Parts: sequence; C-alpha cells; structure tokens
Amino acid sequence: MRHGARTRRAALTAALIAATTAASLTAGCTRHRSADDARAPARTPTPSAPATPTPVAGSPLAVKIDNVSAARPQTGLGAADVVYAEQVEGGLSRLMAVYATRLPKSVGPVRSARESDLELLRQFHEPTLAYSGAQRKLLPLIGRAAPHNLYVRPARLLPSAPGRTVLTTGFRYGPAPFGGSPAAARTVRYPAARFTFTWSEGRGGWLIAMDGTPATTTDGGRPAPPTVVVQYVRIRSSKYHDVLGNHTPYTETTGSGRAEVLRDGRSFDARWSRPAAADGTEFTTADGGPMNFADGQVWVVFAASSG
Repeated sequence: MRHGARTRRAALTAALIAATTAASLTAGCTRHRSADDARAPARTPTPSAPATPTPVAGSPLAVKIDNVSAARPQTGLGAADVVYAEQVEGGLSRLMAVYATRLPKSVGPVRSARESDLELLRQFHEPTLAYSGAQRKLLPLIGRAAPHNLYVRPARLLPSAPGRTVLTTGFRYGPAPFGGSPAAARTVRYPAARFTFTWSEGRGGWLIAMDGTPATTTDGGRPAPPTVVVQYVRIRSSKYHDVLGNHTPYTETTGSGRAEVLRDGRSFDARWSRPAAADGTEFTTADGGPMNFADGQVWVVFAASSG
C-alpha cells in the first residue's frame, strides 16, 4: 500500500472516532427504528463526561442518512455538495451526504455506517463521518461504539464549512460535452427501492422521487441537483449481516466501469475510473474526453453492473 494511502486510512479512522462521539452529543428524538440497526452495544456513554470532538481543519463532513419512507422528509439534503445513494439490506436504499461549501443547521435522520463507506470515504483527506451505530464486528474498524442518534448539528462537528477544495472526488465541472441524448426522466431500481429523476427546465435540475413519492426536505423544499450520475458497480455480499441474518451489500467503488451522466436535460454515456481507494473518481465520455458536471449539487446513484 502506498504511503499516501496508509496516511489517509489512519486519518479516516481518527476522524470517524471523533464523529461517533460528536454524534452522541447531538441526538434528536427517534421517529422509528428498524431491525437493521441495534448494532451498537446496548450502553450509553456517561453524560457527565462527554468527549470533545477534534475535527481536523479542512475536513469534509459526511453524514449517513435514512431513506425509508418513514424517515422522509429528510433534513439538510439540499445543502450537500454530493449525495451518494447505495443499496443496503433488504434491497432498500440509504444516502450519504457530503458537506464542504455549506453546513446546514441540522441533518438527518442519521443512520448506521456500512463497511463499504470506509472505501468510499478514503478519497477525502481526513473526512469526518457522522453515523448512528454499525454492525458490532464493524465497529472496531470505525471507532468507539455510539448510541442510536438521528440528527446531527454540523456546527458542533466543524467550526465552519471547509470549502470546495476538500471535495477530492475527482469530479470536473464545466460546459457539457457534445452529444448526449434528450432525457426527460431516468429511474434506477433496487430490489425494494427506486429513484426517479425528472428534468425540470425551470429549476435547471433533476427533481427527485423516491419509491414513487416526490422527495422533499424539511428545510429547503424539493432538491433538484443539476447533475445525476448513475454509476454501475459490483455489489456483492459483505462478511457482515444484520440482526435478522441478512447479509449487508458491499458496494465496490474502486476499479472502473460504465456510467450514465444526466445534466442539462440530456443523458451522456460515460466511463468511470478509480484505481485505488485513496483516489477520486474520474469520469470520461465514451470517446475518452472529459465528462464535466454542471455546477451545483451532484447525486451519485450506485447501481449493480450486469457483468
């Protein structure tokens, strides 16, 4: 493993430990609890002596967000620079929102981490992850156990928004390439969930529906990201499982493959490449040119590749 990758992995672990403790200080009321949580040990930290988080200057904030119907509408999604959508147990979906240019007042409902989050987050330098619980066997890889928490106040984790430079995603922004096909809408399906993105000329972005219901937020109306990426990846079973025995899907975000980029009301065939976990993901057009994204929020939906 390269020295840079080792350094970034150690920094990620330290940041995750700080975020776990910080999340316990900012919990909100519980709306619901499904069986795939209950991963942290059934104990709570001593309230008289809470640890103080020490986020590193320049850390992007990543928050795991619930996405079952009872969790909607979510809070704080509109302020995210990047939102990743992944498949979890039972074919359901979960979101990871990454914040660098703006920190909303509150984000949630916060839910549990997954093994593949570690690989995805290693593209950033010393990221801070806010999550609520994880499988017990996964906790030693992340940090100390935390109680189940739903909402996080970013200002308690980071003193200020670190800025666009910490978004080491590998994404490029600029004019759209030539070509593409007109696209009014695009649906991505998981076994028990689906996302539909519908182009809105008036909003200059893609209106989102989750499981057939228009996506809204409690603090910003309907999100309409200017760029949506459908990234085809290998989704396999991890060595972890939930309390019901369902294996947790592992989304492989390193390697290469095909993608579909939606922007400006058009669909572009693309390729993605991320040689190592410490690298960002590069997107190119079918002919090898740069695949620029539109300025603004980006949603990346990980979909299972056919090969």
